[in-house]
Amino acid sequence: IDKNSLNRSGLWLSPAEPLLYWGCLVNFTPLDVVKIRLQAQKSPFPKGKCFVYCNGLMDHTCVCTNGNSKAWYKAPGHFNGTLDAFIKIGRREGIKSLWSGLPPTLIMAVPATVIYFTCYDQLRAALRVRMGSHAEEAPLLAGALARVGSVTVISPLELIRTKMQSQRSLYRELSEVIHSAVRNEGWRSLWRGWGPTLLRDVPFSAMYWYNYEKGKAWLCKHNNIREPTFAITFISGAVSGSIASIVTLPFDVVKTRRQVEIGELQAMNLSSKASSSTLSVMTKIVAENGVGGLFVGFLPRVIKVAPACAIMISCYEFGKAFFRKHNQERLLTSTT
Repeated sequence: IDKNSLNRSGLWLSPAEPLLYWGCLVNFTPLDVVKIRLQAQKSPFPKGKCFVYCNGLMDHTCVCTNGNSKAWYKAPGHFNGTLDAFIKIGRREGIKSLWSGLPPTLIMAVPATVIYFTCYDQLRAALRVRMGSHAEEAPLLAGALARVGSVTVISPLELIRTKMQSQRSLYRELSEVIHSAVRNEGWRSLWRGWGPTLLRDVPFSAMYWYNYEKGKAWLCKHNNIREPTFAITFISGAVSGSIASIVTLPFDVVKTRRQVEIGELQAMNLSSKASSSTLSVMTKIVAENGVGGLFVGFLPRVIKVAPACAIMISCYEFGKAFFRKHNQERLLTSTT
């Protein structure tokens, strides 16, 4: 890859990505920490129970184990709601407790986000050239392909992380955990849960980027400016994130249930082949709760996803603009 040509086009912008990570992690990890603490208070997590933890960038399955009374989700305390939990956790355990459980999940979140955003930027630029008169649809296809690549790379790592957590294995035992999984269930077992994740994430990503680019272009044209401001990227990100989150909500409900189910089977050392298919999970939810069951958590998902998308894309675009300018100035300096 010619790094200088990428600098000129603004694509070689990896320094922008830390802004994206910290913008999301600082703002949204505490929401999930409080949610999980409230769940644990209402119904204490027994051994083998799984819950889904979001660090602001991606979801992770966490497995509860015995003999770990100091685990962050088991910390004592009685809370009378979300605000009360925020205040009491901050006062009694320190502000940093609101980011409990974050470090292990970064092992997956950082590479996943680097792959995703780098692939999207480069695919969008390449597709716009190749698609000619249909160049406006390039973000749709680039977003979908970038998400497929990211999910495909990260799915085995997340499955192995969950398995190691349930078996309380050390990282030096990583190769044995992988060999054991492959020996018992085959290579395809490392991508179990890949399908439901794609069903949610690929449509979300395609719709998100398409609507974001359209909204950003419209707002720039409406305000007679060439480059988007922070406010324009923030509004475009929030609106496109809201639309995508509502449309893909049924897949999110199914994906979360399957994610927890597979994690609990692994915790009990049972083959995850016994887990339900995506269609059977969806059918079961509709049978138990009606079609409305597929839209459970509508408001919390929109409240969390819309600002997360807005902050994420605003930080990313700000970082891109900053480092593009820096790269161009450095190139001008080197040529004079």
